[in-house]
Amino acid sequence: MNFDLTEEQRLFQQTLREFVDDEIVPVAVEWERSGRYPAEIVSSFKALGLFGMTVPEEYGGLSLDRVSFALVFEEIARGWMGVAGILGSHSLATWMVAQYGTASQKEEFLPGWASGERRTGIALTEPGAGTDLQGITTRAVRDGDHYVVTGTKTWITNARHADPLPVLVKTSAETPAHKGMSVLLIDQSDLQVSRDLPKLGYKGTETCEVVIDGALVPVERLLGGVEGRGLQQVLAALELGRINIAARAVGVAQCAYDAALTYSKERTAFGQPISEFQAVQLKLADMATEIQAARLMTYWAATRSEQGAVTGEAAMAKYFASEMALTTTMEAMRIHGGYGYSQEFVLERLYRDAPLMAIGEGTNDIQRMVIARALLKGTLKVGW
Repeated sequence: MNFDLTEEQRLFQQTLREFVDDEIVPVAVEWERSGRYPAEIVSSFKALGLFGMTVPEEYGGLSLDRVSFALVFEEIARGWMGVAGILGSHSLATWMVAQYGTASQKEEFLPGWASGERRTGIALTEPGAGTDLQGITTRAVRDGDHYVVTGTKTWITNARHADPLPVLVKTSAETPAHKGMSVLLIDQSDLQVSRDLPKLGYKGTETCEVVIDGALVPVERLLGGVEGRGLQQVLAALELGRINIAARAVGVAQCAYDAALTYSKERTAFGQPISEFQAVQLKLADMATEIQAARLMTYWAATRSEQGAVTGEAAMAKYFASEMALTTTMEAMRIHGGYGYSQEFVLERLYRDAPLMAIGEGTNDIQRMVIARALLKGTLKVGW
């Protein structure tokens, strides 16, 4: 059992850390507040090859191991969680096409996605269907060599840049519902962004509602070429997404802890740094312990994911890490006192960003159900 990163992973982490400290941290506060799109950061993502994280090398990607994949999201979220989302949705879609796409789909899309010349995302949620994906109403009706697609998707990251966008649709009314669900790769020109969703946090990336109004989608754009496999495909991608979310939560919490530790040494009260007070020390000890536990659980889930399906492990990591981020940002704000509530300090942004991790890629109540089912089936065990 080895708890250390490999030399290659450590060098990769150092490269990411320097990039975040040099290019993201200095602009995050101003750009997040102004709503400015981080085009320069996106260009750096391209230069670093990060759009190809989950793309095989034969198509120009990095084909990162899963721990390195987690490191990307941890480090970027430490600087600005919002911009990590640009890579998050993209990496799920590229993995899904690399895993399930036909040979022609891989050849057509993966090289451009890997370079960042083209980007993508994933469209699952609808105004009336979030956690219950089998309740979607977006329809794709076969008409000769095309599908006629009509529906609305919401909470879509990269909506204006996704080309094409993998969209979960119903290709038949077969029951049970999952047997009639498929994924279609729909061109940007067939997507209408109806509005940008106002958000508490997770700024820096667009989050939109998208309308598809009678789009004609060639049958060649059916992911994998076989109908009825869409739910299976997206649920597998969401397992990887939960590792991404867990790593983001660790990054946000690490930033909050770092800020609290530094502030506690600098702020004085009653003639001494507040770090000398036991109440503050206990908070710092709890935060540090929980962050490290979440980090190790995330890396464990990432490592296990390379060995096959990890429904329970990924759910555990996402659940624990995201709840930890909520607690840690709150405790870090308490250490800062009134300054933690001020926009002059980083804590208020971290506090606004943290809740998304408890919701995205499946709410934490759903994660607990996933964990319980895996335990009862015996696919997830506690202990050795």
